[in-house]
Amino acid sequence: MRTHQKWLVAALCIGVAGALLSGRGTHDRGPGVLAPDIPHQSELAGPAPVLPDIAGMQLTPKARFAITARVLSSETYRFDPLASLVPVDLALGWGRMSDSDVLKDVAISQSNRFYWWKVKEFPIPQREIIESSANMHLIPADAGVDRLIRRARTGDVVRFEGFLVSVTDGKGGHWTSSMTRADSGAGACELIYVESFSIEPPGA
Repeated sequence: MRTHQKWLVAALCIGVAGALLSGRGTHDRGPGVLAPDIPHQSELAGPAPVLPDIAGMQLTPKARFAITARVLSSETYRFDPLASLVPVDLALGWGRMSDSDVLKDVAISQSNRFYWWKVKEFPIPQREIIESSANMHLIPADAGVDRLIRRARTGDVVRFEGFLVSVTDGKGGHWTSSMTRADSGAGACELIYVESFSIEPPGA
C-alpha cells in the first residue's frame, strides 16, 4: 500500500468463527440505483405470533420486516455454532449503496459473521454507507426459502419479508437482532426469520 493511500474499514457485525466462501459468483449490473427504498420495519400488531423452534433454538419475534435490496456479498456458513439456524448471511445495500457507480469505489467482503467495507475516498458520505447497507443473518422458514437464499448472487436484487427476532438456545445463549439501520459495529446485524424470499429478474 502506498503511504498516501488511506484505507478506511468498518466492521458492521459481530463475528463467530468458522466460515467458508460461498462461491456463488457475481451478477454484473449497470449504473443506477436498483433498490431505492429503505427497509420497512413495523411494530407487531396484537399478540406476537408464535414462531417454530429451529435447531433446538427458540425464536421470539420483535418486529415485522420487509426489504428490497441489492446483494453486495453473500457468505455460507457450515461449521460455526449458528450454522444450523443461519446458514447464509447476505450483505445488502439500498439507496445509493445499490448503485454500481458508487459500489465500484467500495471494496466489500464478509468473514466470520462480519461485513466489511473499505474505501480510498468516500464516493458518498460515510454515514450514508452505514445507514444504507447491512449484514443480515437469514433464518429460512422452510426448505424452499432456504434454496432461494442460497441461490442469491452478488449483484442480484432480492426481496424478502419476515420478522426481526431474538433467539435463545436453552443453555443461556442469547442472540438478538438490531432494531435500527443506523448502528454499526458489534451487534449491528439484523437477525431475520424469513417467510418469503424472491430474486428479481434483471431489468425488472
